[in-house]
Amino acid sequence: MARREDDNFDSGSDAHVARERAAARELRTSRWWQSLIQNAMCQYCGVALDAKTATMDHVLPVSRGGRSTKGNVVPSCKPCNTAKRDQSIL
Repeated sequence: MARREDDNFDSGSDAHVARERAAARELRTSRWWQSLIQNAMCQYCGVALDAKTATMDHVLPVSRGGRSTKGNVVPSCKPCNTAKRDQSIL
């Protein structure tokens, strides 16, 4: 993936968070994500997920400088995603 012009961002900035949330919305509509969440399992607890129950979790949270890229997002259930919040691990 090409580097973005904003690679020298302030990881906690509102602008960074807004950009990455927009990128996540776009990634959620991608064929890659849609294929990934068909019969997926939660990355953290292993519960079975489908397209309606899967949420996108950023392994390195956006608030800590994480990006909305294929290498930084995993499927998770809502309870695990909520419990993880802005932590790097659950």
